[in-house]
Amino acid sequence: MSPQTYASPDDIQTDLTGRFSWLKSVPIEQQISMLYKKIESRDPDQKPFLQALSEVLYSLVPVFKANPKYLSVLESMAEPERVIVFRVPWTDDSGVQRVNRGFRVQFSSTLGPYKGGLRFHPTVDLGVIKFLGFEQVLKNSLTGLPMGGGKGGSDFDPKGKSDSEILRFCQSFMTSLYRHIGADTDVPAGDINVGGREIGYLFGQYKRLMNQFDGVLTGKSLSWGGSLIRPEASGYGAVYFAQNWAEDNKVEMKGARCLVSGAGNVAQYTVEKLLQLQAVPLTMSDSTGFVFESEGFTEEKLDKMMYIKNVLRGRISDYCKVSPTAKFFMGEKPWKVDNVKFAFPSATENEINEFDAKMLVANGCVCVVEGANMPSTAEAIQVYEAAGVTLCPGKAANAGGVAVSGLEMAQNSMRTSWTREEVDEKLKRIMKSIYQSCVDAAAKYGCPGNLKMGANIAGFLKVADSMIEQGCV
Repeated sequence: MSPQTYASPDDIQTDLTGRFSWLKSVPIEQQISMLYKKIESRDPDQKPFLQALSEVLYSLVPVFKANPKYLSVLESMAEPERVIVFRVPWTDDSGVQRVNRGFRVQFSSTLGPYKGGLRFHPTVDLGVIKFLGFEQVLKNSLTGLPMGGGKGGSDFDPKGKSDSEILRFCQSFMTSLYRHIGADTDVPAGDINVGGREIGYLFGQYKRLMNQFDGVLTGKSLSWGGSLIRPEASGYGAVYFAQNWAEDNKVEMKGARCLVSGAGNVAQYTVEKLLQLQAVPLTMSDSTGFVFESEGFTEEKLDKMMYIKNVLRGRISDYCKVSPTAKFFMGEKPWKVDNVKFAFPSATENEINEFDAKMLVANGCVCVVEGANMPSTAEAIQVYEAAGVTLCPGKAANAGGVAVSGLEMAQNSMRTSWTREEVDEKLKRIMKSIYQSCVDAAAKYGCPGNLKMGANIAGFLKVADSMIEQGCV
């Protein structure tokens, strides 16, 4: 942490190796604040990254108090190993050239090849990609699989674009990215607006450029190297995590009224798994508002929603045309619905603010299970903690997607494929292991039941100890 900047040599303490130093006379909380300000001063405009960093940093206070050398390790971990920014030129259907910006942040290869998705959305910038990459490092650590962390994407907006335009954009994007990735280097996957179609276009261009067929992307079609359960994995995994918590805390999921936000893969398969457990998912949403089924979604109703979103690529309001029991609330979020037990925010970051969190508490919610990355603001988390609402943080609860991506990488390496039952059973075991790691770490460091702190501590320590063992990296 470069304490020499702030103190005389007599005030500097080092570990046995002499590599890691801290200040003897300055409280750990103050040194944490100093470290945050130092990192903030480099990139003051990267608000999403700084929010994620702050949440992790202050969760690790008991770790830093037990062993201050980890402060220096976190400073290294918070700086990406490599940041790649590139131009993505493409032509629209009128023949007019357009230009977008592409990103790949290769955050940490400490535990394995960089691993993390690609997001195509107009809000994408370096701060967003760094936040996602930083979270990915800890998430991948929790899975127990040999994966580092990275993230990428572009400010390209696929909404309103033709299939041909999306194809040309994906080919251009990969033409710039391909030299930086590989099955043993960096393995991207999907994220918001990057699904099976986009993964196919990206993989085809990579194969064309490299003249080789390897597991460079996950989320592939089953016909050419994909894994069963991969599309379902994030949603299924979130519900499995919630199920572990419910069993541990004697909470019944059967009949539990649940709020789900989003209408993409995560939300769809969260609803599907909730139905299989006989819970009652009541809502789904997109950027235009949310739909409410007072008696809950059924498998038939979910099929209709999937057809609208996945095939027709329509808006959530279109669902009301095929379901007379549904109500659409334009421009609103689902958190206003009362008499609920679980909330599964599965759309995007910061979708639950302080006001939303207070509504959830007032409406009876006992557990928030984050299917999206950092969907709760810092103020919302404070509301949960004050009210005794359990937070299952995204880096743990939504790790099912990258876990099955890791299983897809393993199948590609072995040139084999596992059955649906085999992959699902492995996913269940991984999610149970992640849950238990969070519980154990929270208890060990004096915050029993705090799954957010447990996830941050467990994920951090595995990476940090590995970094120490690998030298000054």
